[in-house]
Amino acid sequence: MLRWFVALTPMIGAIVSPILIAITIAKFGISQGVLLALTFTVIWFVAMLRTSEMPH
Repeated sequence: MLRWFVALTPMIGAIVSPILIAITIAKFGISQGVLLALTFTVIWFVAMLRTSEMPH
């Protein structure tokens, strides 16, 4: 895995998640915002687990 992708995965999720969820709630309502938060969080968590590196 590319080291830059591993380094950016937590930062991108932490920055994009609140912005994306707030926009979704404003445009489509709270139920769609909660659904997006759940979906995005699961995908982000899986991506972070898949790209995690253990120290040698």
